[in-house]
Amino acid sequence: MKKILLKICSLALVVIAVAAIAPVTAAKALEIDAKGTDEISVSNARAAMLLDYDTGSVIYEYNQLNRQPIASMVKIMTLLLAFEHADSGLLDYESDVVISENAGSMGGSQAFLDAGSSYKVNDLLQSIVVASANDSCVAIAEKISGSVESFVAEMNKRAAELKMENTCFVNCTGLPADGQYSCAADVAVMSRELFSHQKFFEYSGVWMYDLTHPSGRVTRLTNTNKLIRAYKGCDGGKTGFTNEAMSCLAATAKRDDTRLISIVIGGADSKKRNAEVSKLFNYGFANYETKEIIKGGDKFSEAVKVEGGKSDTVEGVYADSFKLFSRKGDDSDYEITYEINNVSAPVNANDEIGKAVIARGGEAIGEVKIVALEGVEKKGYMDIVDDFISKW
Repeated sequence: MKKILLKICSLALVVIAVAAIAPVTAAKALEIDAKGTDEISVSNARAAMLLDYDTGSVIYEYNQLNRQPIASMVKIMTLLLAFEHADSGLLDYESDVVISENAGSMGGSQAFLDAGSSYKVNDLLQSIVVASANDSCVAIAEKISGSVESFVAEMNKRAAELKMENTCFVNCTGLPADGQYSCAADVAVMSRELFSHQKFFEYSGVWMYDLTHPSGRVTRLTNTNKLIRAYKGCDGGKTGFTNEAMSCLAATAKRDDTRLISIVIGGADSKKRNAEVSKLFNYGFANYETKEIIKGGDKFSEAVKVEGGKSDTVEGVYADSFKLFSRKGDDSDYEITYEINNVSAPVNANDEIGKAVIARGGEAIGEVKIVALEGVEKKGYMDIVDDFISKW
């Protein structure tokens, strides 16, 4: 395996991390400019976080590990499991769900579903995202796992897989329950996972819509996240409120190439909570930026040698993108080295033929695979004879 050193580039970096190639793990503060905590603070909440969606880099955190009720932000995990089941083919958006008496009896925020009637999975999920419908949550849980209890076990299993060490789910709605808690850092983890599903954004930007029940009755549902209209770039999130948890919100906003997640737990009311979330967004967008230094699908700069192939070389492309998240106006160095495999025919399109390794300060921070753009067949006997004759 040989290495080719690319020139060292200078970028405005203080926070630097990996996107696309890195698995989503527990949100974790990186080495960032200490000015971040001096320049901004959250006073009207019990806990808060501001982080970059792509890399998970934390810009601001306050009481981020404190265990406390999070109200309907519990539904972030409910929705995540639903989208993951759909992606794996275990849940069909167009399948029917018969509403149980249990689901139909839920209090709090509701879609006012008719017990005994059938609704499409798609409609139930939209009512959860837009209107935080508790009855729809229970219906989805029963559809996926057979019972709420089994579904909650799946929620806790998924939380453990994501290393959400300060979270315990007792129900799928966020309604008050003894022993149910989470923290801002864990909300950040499951929010990043949820926001990776584009289907979520098909629902989250809907301001108001009419849910038509099988009986013909119509319920008008309005988005509980008012920031999708009040804050530039905000296109999704999950609100929550109980007397115990107070006012909560995990919201996301995107401007240019930067997507941020702002989390506030325990705000005094929705107005103050939204103000704090907006303040965090304002700080993040004013002071940080995302830059793509490798673009997925772009060609690698030089052809890669192939041993024993009908073609002597094969072109490579980057399998994924790589993004750097940084504080504006600060400089730091990164370097990219290329590790190219010893490639022998036959080669199939999309076979890995090398990788780009990104490092800062001598420490690798991520890598991107280089894959074959097209296949290369192995030389046959007549190919070898033709080569010999051509060189005679």
